[in-house]
Amino acid sequence: MIMSVILMLAECSFAGEMRIIVAIKGRNMNAVLEDNPASRALFAQLPAVFRMRNVFGREMSCTLPIVLPTGKLSANNYRAGDIIYMPHRHSLSIIYKQNGERFQRQHIGHIEAGAEIFAGKGNINVLLVPAE
Repeated sequence: MIMSVILMLAECSFAGEMRIIVAIKGRNMNAVLEDNPASRALFAQLPAVFRMRNVFGREMSCTLPIVLPTGKLSANNYRAGDIIYMPHRHSLSIIYKQNGERFQRQHIGHIEAGAEIFAGKGNINVLLVPAE
């Protein structure tokens, strides 16, 4: 089943914070992007449509057509709701479940609540659009 997901990105006027709204099937989820080279480079590419797939039983992921610059990579625990970039695969992922695995990644941002909605979903089209 193909679903459309809209990630509307808005850059707030205070301290350069980038807040996003993740909308899926009429449900909105709030998130905040980190201030790092990868997040800024991704934001600069918008609007864009990505085809995401459910992988590893924990995340929705897609291979990006560009390589994002990375800053400090993490290999510590992650949380459900994290939005990450894995430079070795050039992939953007939304984590919806924690399984205890550790892997190297660049943190992009975090969905505050509701990421579990992605569990059990198949391939989906994701549209990232800067907010008006």
